[in-house]
Amino acid sequence: MPVLLALLSSLLWGASDFLGGTAARRLPALVVVGASQAIALVVLVPLVATLGDRPDHLWAGPAAGLAGLVGLSAFYAALAEGTMGVIAPIAAAGAVVPVVVGLARGDAPRALQLVGIAVALGGVVLASGPELSGGASARPLVLALGSALCFGWVAVFVAEGSKGSSGSILVTLLVMRCSSVGLLVALWLVRRPGLGLVMRTDLPLLMAIACGDVAANATFALASRDGLLSVVAVLASLYPVVTVLLARQLHDERLRGIQVAGVVGTLGGVALLASG
Repeated sequence: MPVLLALLSSLLWGASDFLGGTAARRLPALVVVGASQAIALVVLVPLVATLGDRPDHLWAGPAAGLAGLVGLSAFYAALAEGTMGVIAPIAAAGAVVPVVVGLARGDAPRALQLVGIAVALGGVVLASGPELSGGASARPLVLALGSALCFGWVAVFVAEGSKGSSGSILVTLLVMRCSSVGLLVALWLVRRPGLGLVMRTDLPLLMAIACGDVAANATFALASRDGLLSVVAVLASLYPVVTVLLARQLHDERLRGIQVAGVVGTLGGVALLASG
């Protein structure tokens, strides 16, 4: 079950990130992040009121919220400026953080799973494509690397806050959103003239981003509670495959041979992890 939940989270994150990158081509990245986070907060409040339970580590929510805010803002900006098929796989390299943390805490994946981790991460790198050595602008790549580091720590913090009952997961996600929205409100008060406004026509897209992100975090939290963090984090980091394929179909971003090899390698790594 943890394997299936982690794969579902990668599917949801991949679709949500594609929509977020698409929205960031029309709106400032901070507006996309702020509006989607606020919508997610509204969705979570009634769920927590009904099913919420105090998590073992209450600090994990604020930590995840701050790291997620910085990571998403950088990621959406990178997606808007760069090629989605390149940016998304780079951001997924943040899976190295929870893998290292999990192994340091005593996770003991089987040999086949260790091979699967290496193959999956290698596939993500290959999916970045040959553009990395070409004339790509440095700014989107730097933003993607920064978001990768933030996303890696978000995974660690969410896993910490998810220990305990299912209700603790909802509270962790709510506190996470409260932290990020609170910081964004403060930022908006300071930079109000430059952030812009959300139009009514943007709301359906922002709602889809918000719901996808909440669902992805929840399924990952469940997976990390019942499975090894070093394994489920890699499975959840396969979202670039979804983002790349959606960008190819809807934005006509073409996959090169090395990217196809990366997608195949990533799926092969998933198979090894699952079989282990």
